[in-house]
Amino acid sequence: MIKVGCCGFPVSKKRYYSEFRVVEVQSTFYKLPRPETASRWREEAPEGFEFIVKAWQGITHPWGTPTWRRYGGKPPGRPENYGLLRNTEENRRAWEMTVEICRPLDCDKALIQLPPRLKLTDDNVGEVVGFMEFMLSSGITLIVEPRDPSWNRGDIRDFFARRGIVHCVDPFKDEPWGTGPFYYLRLHGIDGYNYSYRYTDEDLRRLAEMVRRWGGEKPVYVMFNNKFMYEDSRRFMSLLGP
Repeated sequence: MIKVGCCGFPVSKKRYYSEFRVVEVQSTFYKLPRPETASRWREEAPEGFEFIVKAWQGITHPWGTPTWRRYGGKPPGRPENYGLLRNTEENRRAWEMTVEICRPLDCDKALIQLPPRLKLTDDNVGEVVGFMEFMLSSGITLIVEPRDPSWNRGDIRDFFARRGIVHCVDPFKDEPWGTGPFYYLRLHGIDGYNYSYRYTDEDLRRLAEMVRRWGGEKPVYVMFNNKFMYEDSRRFMSLLGP
C-alpha cells in the first residue's frame, strides 16, 4: 500500500478529501485546536480518510524559538521547561494534550518533528529515550523525524526497531532505517530544506522507484511538504498509477 498526501491542506478540505486519502495535520504543531474542533474535522471527512497529527511544538521546540510566534501568548506552566523531549511536567502535559486531539480524529499515528538543535549525547540520551517511552504508553505510533546526524547511532536504531517507532526521513537526503510498521517519507525539496522547490519529472520517477522498492516490504506514506505540494503530489500519484 502506498498513501500519498500533503503536510497540511493546500486547497479547501472538501476538494482535498475528494482527491487524497491521508493528510498530515500541520496546524496542531503551532497550536492545538479544541477537541470538539477535531471532532468536526473527522465528521466532515469521508469514511476511511486518515488524519496524522503533527505533535505540538511544546514537546520538541524550546520556548522562544521562531515557531512559537504563531502560538500567541505563553504556554501553561514554566515556558523554559518545554521542548527537546525532556522529561518535564510541561512536556508530559504537552504530549497528553496532543493525544487528546488524536482521539477524536481516530488518529493512531503522530509525527514528532525534531529541531536541528536536538543532538543526542551520552548525557541526554537516557532522558530522551525515557520520554519517548512515556509517549509510547499512549498507544499512539510514533513517527520520529530527527534532523541531526547524532541520532544515527546503533542504540537508537535498535530502540526504534524494538519499540516499533517509525524513522521518518526525506529520501532525497537520507535512507530510512525501515523501523516500525510502515515507511514515512516527508519531502522538503532538493538541496537542503528548500520549500520553494518544484519537483521535476525525473525527481518523481526516482521517488517512485524508491517507493515501489520499499512498498514490497510494508506500507509507505509519501507526504509532500513544499510550496507546490498539491501539484507535485497529484503528479506523483498519476505517475504511480492505480
